[in-house]
Amino acid sequence: MTEQTETLPALHLPEVRLRVPTHEDAFAWHRLFRDREVMEFLGGVPAELSVYEELTARQRRHDAELGFCFWTLLDGTGEPVGFAGAQPWTRPWGPTGEIEIGWRLERAAWGKGYATAAAHATLERLRAAGVPSVVAVVAAGNERSVAVARRLGMELGETFTVPGAGEEERRVAYCFRLAL
Repeated sequence: MTEQTETLPALHLPEVRLRVPTHEDAFAWHRLFRDREVMEFLGGVPAELSVYEELTARQRRHDAELGFCFWTLLDGTGEPVGFAGAQPWTRPWGPTGEIEIGWRLERAAWGKGYATAAAHATLERLRAAGVPSVVAVVAAGNERSVAVARRLGMELGETFTVPGAGEEERRVAYCFRLAL
């Protein structure tokens, strides 16, 4: 009796680089993410520059203290197209205290494999840092991010109601999990 194996299609991912965000990356992130479609599942409103200045500073701190952060995602030519990486989940709802992986890309970079390639690179770095498991919290309806989580081998864990200012602002989010 011969054993049959199924051949899975190879993932053809683009070349990406992840770097610790610089102060200048705050300006790049602000430019890349000022698109309402990019921000659709994050409240729909582009953030002010000061938000990205604080975010990039916090990510530099995370990298120095933890060995990981949300890194600036560079395409094969070295141009910023977004961010990807990991950070502790600090909100009082959801997987508090766990390590969240995530990604955000400019719209022009969607559908090209950058998020999946960067997420794979993030997982490699987290394994090397000794992180035992990760979560990805994805807004219900964000099929692109759900697909990335599934490509990583993540499995759906909990479903959360995201707190909002009013009942009409509450949204549902999925928590995907992966043991490293």
